[in-house]
Amino acid sequence: MATAGLYRRSLPSPPAIDFSSAEGKKIFSEALQKGTMEGFFRLISYFQTQSEPAYCGLASLSVVLNALSIDPGRKWKGPWRWFDESMLDCCEPLEVVKAKGISFGKVVCLAHCTGAKVEAFRTNQTTIADFRNFVIKCSSSENCHLISSYDRGVFKQTGSGHFSPIGGYNAERDMALILDVARFKYPPHWVPLKLLWEAMDSIDQSTGKRRGFMLISRPHREPGLLYTLCCKDESWINIAKYLKEDVPRLVSSQHVDSVEKIISVVFKSLPSNFNTFIRWVAEIRITEDAKENLSAEEKSRLNLKQVVLKEVHETELFKHISKFLSSVGYEDSMTFAAAKACCQGAEILSGCSSIEFCCREVKCVNGAVEVEGTVVTGVVVRDGSEQNVDLLVPSTQTDCEYGPEATYPAGNDLFTVLLLALPPQTWSGIKDQALMNEMKQLISMAFLPTMLQEEVLHLRRQLQLLKRCQENKEEEDLAAPAY
Repeated sequence: MATAGLYRRSLPSPPAIDFSSAEGKKIFSEALQKGTMEGFFRLISYFQTQSEPAYCGLASLSVVLNALSIDPGRKWKGPWRWFDESMLDCCEPLEVVKAKGISFGKVVCLAHCTGAKVEAFRTNQTTIADFRNFVIKCSSSENCHLISSYDRGVFKQTGSGHFSPIGGYNAERDMALILDVARFKYPPHWVPLKLLWEAMDSIDQSTGKRRGFMLISRPHREPGLLYTLCCKDESWINIAKYLKEDVPRLVSSQHVDSVEKIISVVFKSLPSNFNTFIRWVAEIRITEDAKENLSAEEKSRLNLKQVVLKEVHETELFKHISKFLSSVGYEDSMTFAAAKACCQGAEILSGCSSIEFCCREVKCVNGAVEVEGTVVTGVVVRDGSEQNVDLLVPSTQTDCEYGPEATYPAGNDLFTVLLLALPPQTWSGIKDQALMNEMKQLISMAFLPTMLQEEVLHLRRQLQLLKRCQENKEEEDLAAPAY
């Protein structure tokens, strides 16, 4: 027998005032005249309802990132790059968030992971006066937005911990506008700022720590172009532990006497699911949606990816790794990697993460686009129906004895950039001083071109954040990771 379910909730008023009520409109008009509703228009232009009951933190972050026009660097659906809750999986697997919700520290971690500039405070780390000033700052500007983590119970609302962006401030009444992302439950509403502070100054029972707020603004640098880390499942914990603890121990305890021996020790102990942890970012589109030629933006992005790939291939570390992998018979199958990427792309484009896709056919067409690169066309099969998917793959030309040969993102460059992204102290335990110096020179940022430096810094940032999560320190350390 079907149940009726719930259709919204009546907003307890007081203490809250419905944004669309006569009084709510008056408060808005007063704040607008005083210039403290500037951030509202950007937020409301990109506002969204959380897609799952426990996704309030993810939805709030998506709204703010899109309002700040931060480019996620990867596609959401169709040709569109856009932040969506489903893409915010750097610091906590989505299934965990869906089942248990997400803590303040994890949302801060996610914000850092996207490349945004983040200032986060728990209520015991600041004052209500500072909070009021931050609310005024973000309400008076389009360049930063504030997300609050608070206890609904203080407002006599049902539920407990919740996240939502703050959309504006009325100074005369000392009231803040909460743009509630649970629009299926409560509409946007004004609340006294002192009461909002009280709602934030509460203990989250899951962490034993106070809630708080975060200011988010545009990043100093955009997220990585070609590589990213992923923790869609719990396997990342073992990989993070391996990189943080096992690699330094292996290179210090083993009898390593050459760079190739170091690479051998690290590579042969890699967890089996390593390739799900670091991935190259592909441009994916449904074939029927694609025009005959790439857009100027697609050409530009593909060119930039190729520059990064070329810079990786030109590093001395890449040459050492390629030599070692060749000596052990390791081969990367472009068609296998493309088939996997095409299927993941079909999953993303369809928005159906729970549906199984398989790739029946993959064709690589060199020179099919107007820039140096490769179009991979895959026929993706789902429930008996077929869908053609194009994958735009950056490639570079490598000279060999038979002439120029196209090379693509593969295991050897993934392994290279991950080693470059490891903290320099990883190699400090190498007993041979000359070898340790040689290894440190190979991974030194000073010898890397600018674009590759940015790519490596992005991965290093993600690694530092995942290290916090693996050590359960994300609730203690809210600052941006240091390089």
